[in-house]
Amino acid sequence: MSRLGEIVRTAYAALSGRTSTPEYDIVLADVASRSLVATVVGAFADDDRTPLGCITYVPDVTNPLAEFVDPDAAGFRMLGVDPGAQRNGAGRALVSWCVEQARSSGRRRIAIHSTDAMVIAHGLYRSFGFVRDPTMDWEPEPGLWLRGFVLDLAP
Repeated sequence: MSRLGEIVRTAYAALSGRTSTPEYDIVLADVASRSLVATVVGAFADDDRTPLGCITYVPDVTNPLAEFVDPDAAGFRMLGVDPGAQRNGAGRALVSWCVEQARSSGRRRIAIHSTDAMVIAHGLYRSFGFVRDPTMDWEPEPGLWLRGFVLDLAP
């Protein structure tokens, strides 16, 4: 799990324009703690099982990692793919897993947050049908805005 955490931390550190904080870097790298309260899923290379990335699935609003208030939603957080392996399908596979998990659990929506620096991720989210929801935007610390995105899972 430590390798997956390091991948997430490194992926965030590589974001252009991201201001790093040592406290949050520790949280990003701590996959083991997240796995105690949520489902952490890894992506691995087909040929040699090298870890490529991971994502934390948040099943509902009651989960301590939930950053949404919608009782019909699931979410995910801390998607990170090794910068050297980005754009090879690992991020898409991880988001797809979360979408399918939410559908099979009867969730009606997926609600997530992303920073302005996560431009590549925004394109990935749009390709799944996520739309911006400015009513979900919030500023957890001065100058750091989390932008809301929602995917409707209605049949």
